[in-house]
Amino acid sequence: MATIKEIAAKANVASSTVSRVLNNDPSLSVTDETRARILDIAKELGYTTLKERKGTQSSFHEKQPRVGISFVHTLEEKIDGVEDPYFTAIRKGVENECSNQGIYANKMIRMSDDDKTFDHELDGLIVVGGTSMEVLESIRKIKNVVFINHCPDEENFDCVVIDFEKATENALTHLFNQGYKKIGYLGGTERDYLSDHKVVVNKRFSTYKKILESKGTFCEEYVIIGEYTMTQGYDLMKEFIKKGNLPEAFFVASDSMAIGAMHALQEANIKVPEDLAIVGFNDIQMARFASTPLTTVKVYTEQMGRVGVQLLLDKMNGREIPLKVTVPTKLMVRQSCGANR
Repeated sequence: MATIKEIAAKANVASSTVSRVLNNDPSLSVTDETRARILDIAKELGYTTLKERKGTQSSFHEKQPRVGISFVHTLEEKIDGVEDPYFTAIRKGVENECSNQGIYANKMIRMSDDDKTFDHELDGLIVVGGTSMEVLESIRKIKNVVFINHCPDEENFDCVVIDFEKATENALTHLFNQGYKKIGYLGGTERDYLSDHKVVVNKRFSTYKKILESKGTFCEEYVIIGEYTMTQGYDLMKEFIKKGNLPEAFFVASDSMAIGAMHALQEANIKVPEDLAIVGFNDIQMARFASTPLTTVKVYTEQMGRVGVQLLLDKMNGREIPLKVTVPTKLMVRQSCGANR
């Protein structure tokens, strides 16, 4: 039986690309030649849908379930010319697990300010990101729904999240244990993109502020807020360096910003970690290969996507009680925090 992985290998493309072509993802940027090659190879290898493979084995598999995947955040916006690696990894997990389970996720939904409605005939829906109350009321009409990276109503919906407060506390505790007292914060602005771009609470920053205030070391001058991009990390750190009075360390809310910030520090001949320590968040692939390997909080983003699919299948099979799964994080200690000097 042909798999998406086999099709990808023969077509010399990524498995996620094959999945998105077979799912008719309208946002996928791929040449007509590549699309045709993937479809031809799939037909040649005899790739079949869940309905064709399962036949009438059970009432659940009598027909191909209509599964939608909705992105209601900045995932599909281009950041520094590329997609946000955090949400891209979640989507990869969703797509790969759908492939493993034989699910043809036949509706990709890109929510926007002008489109806040859902196809209520869907058998299941996976929502990646936050939602406004207006969108949430529309989603309630769908029986089987799983939220990833957001938990708007855990009494009624399944959700897959991480504990941002605990992850932030672990990162800061590590810096405290290294002897740092003056710790700055570099982060982005959290917004609800379906509710007039309203700014929402950033749990990383609120936890950072609470912990430093409890120690009597919080300093507003050490807080830098912009957007979650590498370019912003670079530009904001350059501006901060010009002002002088640097802290001893920075907790940075995303690896992309941290890598941009380290580049600005390097240009200013400020050494990491000798002059200033850095701890990031996410553990994107680039973190290990930065000029100074980045200490960061590892978030198992792809696993979050896979768990979301597994919860949806379980719900579609009859489970009635909603579940909230908190995926653990792990602090990856590398050179940028000074612990490995």
